[in-house]
Amino acid sequence: ERMPLLERWLLHRLHELDGVVRKGYETYQFRVALSAMVEFCNVDLSAFYVDVRKDALYCDPKSSARRRACRSALDQVFERLVIWLAPILPFTAEETWLTRFPDDVSVHLRTFPETPAAWEDDFAGEEVARLREARAVVTGALEVARRDKLIGSALEAAPRVWVADDALRASLQAADFAELCITSGVTLEAGDGPAEAFRLAETPGVAVLVEKAPGVKCARSWKYFDPATALPNFPDITPRDAAAVAEWDAAHARG
Repeated sequence: ERMPLLERWLLHRLHELDGVVRKGYETYQFRVALSAMVEFCNVDLSAFYVDVRKDALYCDPKSSARRRACRSALDQVFERLVIWLAPILPFTAEETWLTRFPDDVSVHLRTFPETPAAWEDDFAGEEVARLREARAVVTGALEVARRDKLIGSALEAAPRVWVADDALRASLQAADFAELCITSGVTLEAGDGPAEAFRLAETPGVAVLVEKAPGVKCARSWKYFDPATALPNFPDITPRDAAAVAEWDAAHARG
């Protein structure tokens, strides 16, 4: 319950996947089990979760609750995926498992791990689904902006996003929508937005105008920020990154 929304959603997806994989093996529908795992890796992990959380993994302080939650969730993903895939990819799974746990005997002596019922979180599942729909509109607008040479990477952007639904707008604000979109900032506004804004027919009520992010580029996270907010000892990185570097320096100074 103390985990951020994204990690609660990821554990919820593992709970859903657990049921599909077990049933696939029990009924000898190995293709069903494998397809579910591949789709999870491509759509949920690679195209969304890891893409969003890589900033926290690389740049948050080691003590960051968000980073620790991410590592904990990914640890559960690793264990289940390798053990679930072991009957289908025996040599690859064995090599993967022993690379991480060299003192273990074999992944093939492991049984499928029990997935806690508490991981089932319909609210997180539905909430993240709504956030991803809105994110798809921003992602589409960023692609157009890249094509038109307005920006190079998404971190060069700080889009303005109009959201007609008050509840969805509140959810986007609570979820740090800029982080989800991998931009340096996002301005959320009420209403339908101007006629020239980018829209997707399948996501009504969301409109986006891509604008260049103000400020300077952080030398560590590559996010754009106001240089006036930089700490004196770390003038070229954001305060978040400065805190991470300071924590690292302090830990290594103690030996």
